[in-house]
Amino acid sequence: MRVMSQIAMVMNLDKCIGCHTCSVTCKQTWTSRPGVEYVWFNNVETRPGQGYPRRYEDQERWRGGWKLTRRGRLVPRAGGRARRLASIFANPLLPNIRDYYEPWTYDYQSVAEAPAGDDFPVAAPRSLLSGKPMSTIAWSANWDDNLGGMPQHGADDVVLSRIQEKVRLEFEQTFMFYLPRICEHCLNPSCVASCPSGALYKRVEDGIVLVDQDRCRGWRMCVTGCPYKKMYFNHKTGKAEKCTFCFPRIEVGLPTVCSETCVGRLRNIGVLLYDADRVPQAAATPREQDLYPAQLGVFLDPHDPRVGVEAERAGIPHEWMEAARRSPVYDLIARYGVALPLHPEYRTLPMVWYVPPLSPVVEAITAAGHDGEDHENLFGAIEKLRIPVSYLAELFTAGDPAPVELSLRRLAAMRAHRRRLNLGDAVDPAIAESVGFTVEQLDDMYRLLALSKYEDRYVIPTAVAGDVRALEETALTGCSLDYEGGPGMGGGTASGPFGEASGRPAPLSVETFHMLRDRSTADRSSDTSGLRGRVNLLNWDGRGLPEGMFPPGSGDNADGAGGPGPDAGPGEITGRPPQEGETTRRPFRKGPNP
Repeated sequence: MRVMSQIAMVMNLDKCIGCHTCSVTCKQTWTSRPGVEYVWFNNVETRPGQGYPRRYEDQERWRGGWKLTRRGRLVPRAGGRARRLASIFANPLLPNIRDYYEPWTYDYQSVAEAPAGDDFPVAAPRSLLSGKPMSTIAWSANWDDNLGGMPQHGADDVVLSRIQEKVRLEFEQTFMFYLPRICEHCLNPSCVASCPSGALYKRVEDGIVLVDQDRCRGWRMCVTGCPYKKMYFNHKTGKAEKCTFCFPRIEVGLPTVCSETCVGRLRNIGVLLYDADRVPQAAATPREQDLYPAQLGVFLDPHDPRVGVEAERAGIPHEWMEAARRSPVYDLIARYGVALPLHPEYRTLPMVWYVPPLSPVVEAITAAGHDGEDHENLFGAIEKLRIPVSYLAELFTAGDPAPVELSLRRLAAMRAHRRRLNLGDAVDPAIAESVGFTVEQLDDMYRLLALSKYEDRYVIPTAVAGDVRALEETALTGCSLDYEGGPGMGGGTASGPFGEASGRPAPLSVETFHMLRDRSTADRSSDTSGLRGRVNLLNWDGRGLPEGMFPPGSGDNADGAGGPGPDAGPGEITGRPPQEGETTRRPFRKGPNP
């Protein structure tokens, strides 16, 4: 047994409303710069639909993920080393910009500067890539949002095309749901194996898959190798980029930006322990329908004393073990068995799992004139409504409907149990027993899947830093993404005694993330006494006057912070003598001026 730890995520699809807040905040944080205009590290897809990029699940075309040879060996579906080397200068298995979409903006300047006249000015769309006008806009990252559920587009859905003819002919009777997607940070990532330069790596401490920008040579084999198509190419820097799982936030115990801003509170983040020695065997499971239980067998019970001993021997910190024992991810995946992996048949062992949606089943029962919350009606509907279960099985269990049915039955039992409590009826233990649970387990699962508290959804241990000062000053050494408009810590240039870029970039301290965590979890003013006494306005909650925000004045303010007093004049606020004709008191002070 070789115990390793992994930061993982579980999303409850029953609560996703498709607002795209997660996508927008991720975009603003990581990809709002030249070269990655078309890139969405986080995107929300409408199902049924084609996805982003278009039909990315068609591995017969894109050759992503792994395949099992006749000898039982795992090899990249795109080919071994010889084949990749032969196509290293001309890789034909890449989505083009039409498969993603050509990003655009609008010519607002023409509207602002339009002369007065009888015609209404129009802000025509312009390409963000070429700057040229676009005649039509025909596709975007979630174009299916307006087309989901329409029968004429059913053939474009790769998952739907694998289901029996009856389902496709009755496509208008199915339902629509939203599927948020980020990089899966797999246990067996095919993108890492596909990279010729070794720039992609999986961090040992938390399992996050990252790109070493200094080693990346832009071969784009990783784009082909990733079956989820969550590897992207920056056409300005010539480097590959991907979702980083917001590792600077994770290292100080903060959730990812997409999780922090999620309106529906549907994301859970926690630590999973797994046996690294079992990963190759699980990924090489012969039957695709057995890959889901095989991956479950890789995970370790953090409450097992033997696992604790092996984890300590492997050097896993005590704080991480405690986080694994309180992990909502482990509970939803292993303890309750309601979360499922996305496309396990790719054999990458993904670590972003999903709780399948139950609401459409409830709505279908209610529309038929029955009680949609009664557990007997729900159980019967799950068994008969083969359309949604078949589709969900193709997404999450390689076509095996049994795990999906079990997950939906447990979710239905939880609803029926909580409904009885809300109506004041007596607790019926038979509801929990019908799905192999106890009443206490249903209550615990409800607390986690309903509006759980912040500290219950995100159980993230902080990184172990041997030298905090060195970690804080990391930005002084520069960053490989440090170019004009890039996300590098230095911002591209820094003025020094010998002109631009001759000085060292101002450091971005990890203290900023610690202050952000404090502000997110505590009902008090943020601590602004940070490195070199800097004041971060982004972390100021508006209460009081933090020391250092204003120059010291002669008066004391109401909060006693040493700032300007309530009657301070312009000279006291700005630190300069009052000018001629300028009052030394605030003009709107109550009462007559002396």
